[in-house]
Amino acid sequence: MAVPVPWACCAVLAAATAVVYAQRHSPQEAPHVQYERLGSDVTLPCGTANWDAAVMWQVNGTDLAPDLLNGSQLVLRGLELGHSGLYACFHRDSWHPRHQVLLHVGLPPREPVLSCRSNTYPKGFYCSWHLPVPTYIPNTFNVTVMHGSKIMVCEKDPALKNRCHIRYMHLFSTIKYKVSVSVSNALGHNATAITFDEFTIVKPDPPENVVARPVPSNPRRLEVTWQTPSTWPDPESFPLKFFLRYRPLIQDQWQHVELSDGTAHTITDAYAGKEYIIQVAAKDNEIGTWSDWSVAAHATPWTEEPRHLTTRPPRRSVTPGSWTAAEDAQHPSGPVSLSLWPWLPLLPPPAVS
Repeated sequence: MAVPVPWACCAVLAAATAVVYAQRHSPQEAPHVQYERLGSDVTLPCGTANWDAAVMWQVNGTDLAPDLLNGSQLVLRGLELGHSGLYACFHRDSWHPRHQVLLHVGLPPREPVLSCRSNTYPKGFYCSWHLPVPTYIPNTFNVTVMHGSKIMVCEKDPALKNRCHIRYMHLFSTIKYKVSVSVSNALGHNATAITFDEFTIVKPDPPENVVARPVPSNPRRLEVTWQTPSTWPDPESFPLKFFLRYRPLIQDQWQHVELSDGTAHTITDAYAGKEYIIQVAAKDNEIGTWSDWSVAAHATPWTEEPRHLTTRPPRRSVTPGSWTAAEDAQHPSGPVSLSLWPWLPLLPPPAVS
């Protein structure tokens, strides 16, 4: 016979279960944040617990195997990126939380890659930087721009976090610029610097709206037009020259044309009926380097529309006696039909009996 359990006893058991659950999942003080190097070994102590304390470890809420423990300490060897996470240790009997560690696995930064360019000459230039190898943990960059002994302001780009802009204060200056970038994170520090003259970093953006069209009745010509890059602020005072390259899609070798001015060119040696790819680059007339190539334009030279050939020659007109049976059989349009009604009056009258 089953022994009834008093409701009071059930209430006590439920309350005890709730306490254990609350102890295991109740919020604790902020976890200790720890950064460790990729590939290294790390030992995580269980707070102030004794080495021989009976504890359990979890990572992101999942129990860890006991063979990872050295006493109450958690030992992780050969750290991988997947080891990053929230580690917590609990008293084995009461599941009372003892300690939490937010572990981040990453790398110290390598020397940054730094470059500066003026695509808005003579307004100013910008500098951008990046790390050659990701660190997988947060990095802090610091940029310093010097013009001789004067510190320049480098305005942060609102859209690109690793770019800043510098306004030219003294145009046509012979004093060199020096830009330095330092980077640091929880595992290390690195830096780099470059020095340059104002005119060496001038590089326009590629020409825009490149269009190629066939020339009517000219099977070897293509008319190419483009526009000066919209970022180039004063093409009248600082004119650009252009470099055009083109090739048929069936070949890999480019043909080139350098143009001192203008934004149009006619290709006169295209292969008839072959699709072409055309690109244009730009450069200041006197200083700097060529831009990158523009977006490619495609075009095919003009081709004459094929004439529609008739499959049956026009029927010839004949008069009686001007053709023979042999000619009739050989005629490409078939036997010649001859209407005799126009000559009926010429036939002799029928004989009278």
